[in-house]
Amino acid sequence: MTTRPLRILIVSQMYPVPGHPDLGIFVRSMHEQLEARGHTVQVVAVTRRGGGPLKHLALGVRTIVAAVRFRPDVLYAHFLAPAGVWAALASLLVRRPVVPTAHGRDVRNIGVIRGVAASMRLLGRRAPRWIAVSEYLRQDLELRLPWLAGRVDVINSGIDLERFAGQDRAAARAELGWPGERSGPAFLFVGTLDERKNVMRLAEAFGRLGEGSLALVGDGPLRGELGDLPGVHLVGRVAHSEVSRWLAAADVLCLPSTVEPFGQALLEAMACERSVVATSVGGPPEFVGEGGGVLVDPLSVDSIEQGLRAAASLPNPNPRARELAALHDIRLQAERVERVLLDVTGSTVRAT
Repeated sequence: MTTRPLRILIVSQMYPVPGHPDLGIFVRSMHEQLEARGHTVQVVAVTRRGGGPLKHLALGVRTIVAAVRFRPDVLYAHFLAPAGVWAALASLLVRRPVVPTAHGRDVRNIGVIRGVAASMRLLGRRAPRWIAVSEYLRQDLELRLPWLAGRVDVINSGIDLERFAGQDRAAARAELGWPGERSGPAFLFVGTLDERKNVMRLAEAFGRLGEGSLALVGDGPLRGELGDLPGVHLVGRVAHSEVSRWLAAADVLCLPSTVEPFGQALLEAMACERSVVATSVGGPPEFVGEGGGVLVDPLSVDSIEQGLRAAASLPNPNPRARELAALHDIRLQAERVERVLLDVTGSTVRAT
C-alpha cells in the first residue's frame, strides 16, 4: 500500500526549545518521525512554562493564521484543550479534519473545569478519530464523553530506541558522581516533585531500606521537604538529553504516582535496560510486564518498599525490560499515527 505525503499541522500546548528542552519532548519526537516518513509538518506550539492564559490565546491566533497559510490536509493536536479546541476552530476555516491526542490531565479537566466539556462537542464535530496514549486513558475519556465510543485509538508516545539504550553503568556513575560513597542500590526518580508523583511516600519507603541512594531528577513544590533526608540526592531539572545518563547510572527507575496516564519515564528506563518500580494505577500495567519491573500500590508505603526491594533484585542490565520497551518503538507508533491521519483524510491509495 502506498500513500501520498500529507501536509500536517501539529498544534500543541508543549514543545521543547533550548530554554525549555524537556517541555513536550514526545511531541517533537513524533514530529520528527512523521517528517522521516515523508510528510510535510508544521508546528504551532507553546514553548515555555508559565505565562498565564495569554499564551494560550496567542496559540489560538497563531493556529488559525498557520492553518490559513499552510493549508494542511489534517490538523494533529496534542492535548484536548485548549490546543485541540483551537485546532477545531481553525479547521472550520480550512475545512480539514482534526485528530486530537489526549495525554492525561486534559481528560481529567473534562467536567471539572468550566467550559471544557462543552468545548469537546465542537472538537467532536471536527475530529472523526481521537487518540489516547493508554487504554486506561481511553476508558476514562469515553466514560466522560460516552458519544466518543468507538472513535478513540490507543497509541502511546513511543520510545526512541537509539536515543535510549543500554550504557556503561560505571562510566555514567563516574561522570555524574553518583551514588557517591553510599553503598547499596541506586534508585532514580524523574519527574515533578509533587503530590501526584508521590515522591513523599517514595522517599519514606526508600528510607526504610537503610541503604542505597535515591536521586530525584526534577523540580516541584515538595522539593523543600526532601532536601535533608539521608541518602536522597536532589538533582533538579536537567535537559532531556541528560536523562539517559542518569538512567545508565541507576539500578532502578521509580515512578509510584498516585495515577499515571502513561509513564514515559518508565518506558525510557526500560529501553535503557533498567528495571522499574511503577504505579499500578493508570497506564503502566499495560507495558510493565513480568521481568521488566514491579507494580506497586501507590497509596501503600509498605507496597512501595517491597517494590523497591524486588526491583533491585532483578538483573542489571535487564534485557527483558528492553525487550518490553521495544514493543513501543517510536517508529512503530508513528506508523500507527500515520494510518489514523491518512484514514481521516482519505489519502490511502492501494498500489496496483
